[in-house]
Amino acid sequence: MLEAAIFVVFPFCMLFAAISDMLSMTIANRVPVLLVAVFALVAPLTGMDWASYGWHFAAGGLVLAVTFGLFALGGMGGGDAKLLAASAVWMGLNIHLVEYLLVSTVIGGLLTLAILLFRKSPLAAVTSHNPFLRHFADETSGVPYGIALGIGGLLTFPVSPLMAWALASLAA
Repeated sequence: MLEAAIFVVFPFCMLFAAISDMLSMTIANRVPVLLVAVFALVAPLTGMDWASYGWHFAAGGLVLAVTFGLFALGGMGGGDAKLLAASAVWMGLNIHLVEYLLVSTVIGGLLTLAILLFRKSPLAAVTSHNPFLRHFADETSGVPYGIALGIGGLLTFPVSPLMAWALASLAA
């Protein structure tokens, strides 16, 4: 049961956030709340020691402080900031967090370039009423960075501490 929660909750939340951001340019508060709440409940049951548990929350707090600053400067959306901080809790204050941030940054940069090129193309006018592509075509709209965070999270989650525990638990 515990393994199932680990296998399902984080990927589902990241996928939901990516799709939600693509369709509405918003990430509901319930997504980061669910991520933090499930981690808070599940991690101690995996045998994670309290020091590691605390470091995972420290990772989330550190990322939240940085992303809140970026949000205040207009460099990042509030939903993206909260999602990034909540997913950092799952990664912990270690190399896995660095991998997640690096992968998400690269994907986010490529996504931003693709959207900027798309907005300058003739396709943007044709697809401006499509519910899946309308925010990509709208030049007044920002970049739905939740897509990059979702993909980055899905790509790096398999090496995260909780996933490693879940896989080892199933193998035993």
